[in-house]
Amino acid sequence: MTRVIKDFVSELLVAAVQQRISDVYILPEKTGYQIRLRQLGAVSVWRRITAKLGSQVITYLKFQANMAVSENRRPQVGALTWPGEPPLELRFSTVGDYAGRESLVIRVIYPYHTGQMAYLDQTQPGQLDHLAAKRGLLLFAGPTGSGKTTTMYTIASRLATTATVLTIEDPVEIKTDSFIQLQVNAAAGMSYEALLKVGLRHRPDVFIIGEIRDQLTAQAAVRAALSGHLVLSTIHAQTASGSVSRLAELGVSLAHLRQVLTASCYQRLIPRVSRTPAVLLDILTDQALWQTTRTTTERWRSTLEQASQQQVISLETARQFRAG
Repeated sequence: MTRVIKDFVSELLVAAVQQRISDVYILPEKTGYQIRLRQLGAVSVWRRITAKLGSQVITYLKFQANMAVSENRRPQVGALTWPGEPPLELRFSTVGDYAGRESLVIRVIYPYHTGQMAYLDQTQPGQLDHLAAKRGLLLFAGPTGSGKTTTMYTIASRLATTATVLTIEDPVEIKTDSFIQLQVNAAAGMSYEALLKVGLRHRPDVFIIGEIRDQLTAQAAVRAALSGHLVLSTIHAQTASGSVSRLAELGVSLAHLRQVLTASCYQRLIPRVSRTPAVLLDILTDQALWQTTRTTTERWRSTLEQASQQQVISLETARQFRAG
């Protein structure tokens, strides 16, 4: 039976990789389970399976990830490296609903290859490199699966030939020998803030902070930037200017923000007509950083319009992403 379940999971993951799926959902429904796949924000049903098979798949994956198999109500998180060429990094989240039926979400972390990054605006890689050379705090916002971590790693990898790069993540998403990579472990007292203090003693040139999620992390990231480091990080915001507001909400003073904030970027992966999706960033620098707005910039909108006119993206895609 275990072999049957493993073969089913392998089939599922092959389908996910072929479609470049970011998340796999194994969700209970009235008569069994349905498996949904998320690709570029859109969710589709891959297959419906029996309640028995759904439960067996969840149990199998939890066991492989050293999660508590007998616990099916309380939330759990786990991680697993699925064998293959190359191996696939998976992140798990489980929880039971009011009826005790467990659901599982799998985040698929793809191998990191700088050369595979495509940009809708071909000038933006150079612009990011120019901003990184200034040091300070460089922020990235955007929904889950929009490629923010890959963008940060791409910037840092070009610096790593002459600079020391240290990452602090929860969890480490992309494994590479080019950086010193630290992982948050709350149970062991290894918070973002604590690891930042340790990281400063290692005297890196560049920090990657997986996410600024609270006041302590925000203040620690700003302190690192104030001390002369380049700090790359993500933050929850719906626009580039929203990142500034979010940091202010987390208690960072405007005076410190004006000293350290080099740029704020909002990022999406834009589906193209005949090729893989391309990155598009809305980049705010200088005075534009301090002009509060809830919309994307004219540069963002004109890039989408031009790509649509050149039939790189569809007209519907241009309309869909116009507001971010």
